[in-house]
Amino acid sequence: MLVYKTVENRIRKALKHHIHERYKVDVPIVLERPPKLAMGEAASPLCFELAKQMRKPPRALAQEIANSLKPVPGVARIEVAGGGYLNFFFDRAQFFRAACEEAGHESVSPVANAPKTVVEHTSINPNKAAHIGHVRNAVLGDTFARLLRHAGRRVEVQNYIDNTGVQVADVVLGFLHLEKKSLAEVKTLAAGPKFDYLCWDLYTRVTQWLAEDKSRLELRNQTLKEIEEGHGDTAKAGEIIATAIVHCHLRTLDRLGIDFDLLSQESEILHLKFWDAAFRMLKERNAIQLATSGKNAGCWVMQLPSQRDAADDESNTAAETSEAKPEEPPEEAEAKIIVRSTGTVTYVGKDIAHHLWKFGLLDRDFHYQRFHKHPDGHEAWVTSSDRDDPGAPSFGHAHDVFNVIDSRQAYPQQVVVAGLRALGYDEEADHLKHFAYNVVALTPRCAQEMGYEIPTEDAKKQYVDVSGRKGQGVKADDLLDRLETSARAEVDSRHPESPEAERSAIGHAIAIGALRYFLLRFTRSTVIAFDFEDALSFEGETGPYVQYAVVRVNGILRKGAELDPDIGAENSKNIERLKSGALDVAPFLATPAGDDLWDIVLLAGSLDSRVEFAISAQEPAILARFAFELAQAFNVFYHKHHILSEKDAEKRAFLLLITALVREQLVTTLGIMGITAPEKM
Repeated sequence: MLVYKTVENRIRKALKHHIHERYKVDVPIVLERPPKLAMGEAASPLCFELAKQMRKPPRALAQEIANSLKPVPGVARIEVAGGGYLNFFFDRAQFFRAACEEAGHESVSPVANAPKTVVEHTSINPNKAAHIGHVRNAVLGDTFARLLRHAGRRVEVQNYIDNTGVQVADVVLGFLHLEKKSLAEVKTLAAGPKFDYLCWDLYTRVTQWLAEDKSRLELRNQTLKEIEEGHGDTAKAGEIIATAIVHCHLRTLDRLGIDFDLLSQESEILHLKFWDAAFRMLKERNAIQLATSGKNAGCWVMQLPSQRDAADDESNTAAETSEAKPEEPPEEAEAKIIVRSTGTVTYVGKDIAHHLWKFGLLDRDFHYQRFHKHPDGHEAWVTSSDRDDPGAPSFGHAHDVFNVIDSRQAYPQQVVVAGLRALGYDEEADHLKHFAYNVVALTPRCAQEMGYEIPTEDAKKQYVDVSGRKGQGVKADDLLDRLETSARAEVDSRHPESPEAERSAIGHAIAIGALRYFLLRFTRSTVIAFDFEDALSFEGETGPYVQYAVVRVNGILRKGAELDPDIGAENSKNIERLKSGALDVAPFLATPAGDDLWDIVLLAGSLDSRVEFAISAQEPAILARFAFELAQAFNVFYHKHHILSEKDAEKRAFLLLITALVREQLVTTLGIMGITAPEKM
């Protein structure tokens, strides 16, 4: 959908060429959206900058340009406003015609060898069930990938599996040492139902067990080392646990319609010597040094340009943290540990190796095996160290990489970028972006509904924090079950006569739409306080509200066809009449009487502009806001104009075209957000 951007780009191109030819200078061509419809659809303040070079009043220059600029396709007229603004008024009828023709077209297909964008998201530690914070990550990443694909980008979605990290080691500790389970018993439990829930509770118990006796941390370190090196039953238990949990996570995410192309396992980074190759490169180029004194003695460290005030990753012990005390020397304060004195690699060290592979900078590759088939038939592959399944796509070799990781991990992400720069890969470092987001908490009401005991001092807080280590948080499947149950109850009360399967499908669509929209409507930097009642509301800025707008549109079109078969046939012919000019819509859009109709047409036709803005700002909330605004605008339009009972056949055809245009744009927007609109609600 390129209608709005096409007109804007024509204006920019015409202005740039005209100013260069007439004034022999170049100035930035900035376009803004005027605050009022009476001021046009696009405005440029370029004459204020041009005035500095030409030594003329901005308004006089604006008048010169308005009088001499050649006609711009899609622009009806140009006016000068204020002290020197150029206001552009779109050709309303032409814009509407183009919008109707383009609406509903499929996303732009990327060129086969176009630069690849890798979006890595979800990346849940495979040691327990997914929770609502992980769902925010997955929904943000999935929606951003959909945005990029809609815009024609070649996208590969990856999910990093930290199957050799300390979190997995803790669960292995729990089974083998706390519960004294044999490897066979662990395998049996892993094959059973709700294994991720079992590990959720065990992980909390292990955290408490380690806190009770600090000497047990040495056992954890030994367990971690054996898992990393692939030794004995400990490593086998880690593999069994992590693989089973990943399958649990994928089944959970399948409920949300989230697909992956590749699951990158950390174990293969070690087994295939990716880290060895990266370690060699880092040493050869003096990107890291062996510390011989101080708290980091025996560690390989990277010297960083400056200290960042950000949380470190969980894999570092307190003795190895990069946060320095004031009295420590600057060289230690600015050092980041890559390899511990024990010889184990920190998370960020393995992440540097992983990103060298992502950008195609290592002289080696993974093996790949089929791992999981999503409900839509899409196949997720997993990295392997020993064999390839036939038909594996080519993975990696990215031009751009977006890592969807919460904002508390900003510092490790900065270290990875610093590592690429230290190796001389400045261009790749520039193309590595941390797609950060803030945490998800619960409203006190939601926490109580989930059965959590809230301390008296926290009862009046706006939100209640969650903690995986403490076992506090809403498990993703519990959340989805609760949402589907609530949505289904509403559907059953409204459509008791509908078949069971249909009511179930509608309830699922409403629940998923409610959750995805709720998580997307907040900007990434916002702390979300989740609440069931707010998310499932059919009023206000919610997923069900937008979905219901589509249901209403469908109802209008369906009812029209039922009342008069000619209306259904008429609506399908209107586009052809519009294209040929047989249907003249200009009188209905003429100012001032047609301004309210032009408002909704302009909004519906600006989807392309919102998509571009959401991508450039890396902010899916922009798209969610657009969906709500368009749904809201349609509800106003619906109540003001009697679409089906309109006596004027030409105006009725026009109103039906607007209705169909809004439907296509809402369905497309919701689709990018991973939300479907059911036939009825």
